[in-house]
Amino acid sequence: MIKREDIYKIGVLNKPHGVKGELQFTFTDDIFDRVEADYIICLMDGIPVPFYLEEYRFRSNTTALVKLEGIDTTEQARRFTNVEVYFPVKHAEESADAGELTWNYFVGFRMEEVHHGELGQITGVDTATVNVLFVVDHKGEELLVPAQEEFILGIDRTHRIITVSLPEGLLALDTAEEV
Repeated sequence: MIKREDIYKIGVLNKPHGVKGELQFTFTDDIFDRVEADYIICLMDGIPVPFYLEEYRFRSNTTALVKLEGIDTTEQARRFTNVEVYFPVKHAEESADAGELTWNYFVGFRMEEVHHGELGQITGVDTATVNVLFVVDHKGEELLVPAQEEFILGIDRTHRIITVSLPEGLLALDTAEEV
């Protein structure tokens, strides 16, 4: 059985493409192309289910057309529309050991800051601007933290904790908590 803590989100399947069961895939992490794993995991009715990739081809740096094994018609492919796609953490770690880690790998990690303690869980990565930001759920509020290597002091993959040291004044937590 696949556990949610053993996978992380890499994108979402969109509408079918053509008549042979291909799907448009919008991805935030191309890990499926960089490691030796021939499957992806789709969240079907809330349950993580592995599907083998028959083939795929890139359309841009964020989209691909994928063909899943056993999905051969447009009708079969339609049930995958807007389905979230995940990837096994263990394969991402293999990629990390080779020095190929993406910021999306950290979604689901807890973030700790050396001066403020636990900031919360990383719920997403914002790449809309030049500076990539971690989206952290800090006590129900969205906190944006720069995703920069120089701020990262340590990564505990076993406990899924990332420890950072942020410049003074970057976080307004002290003043917010005093109010």
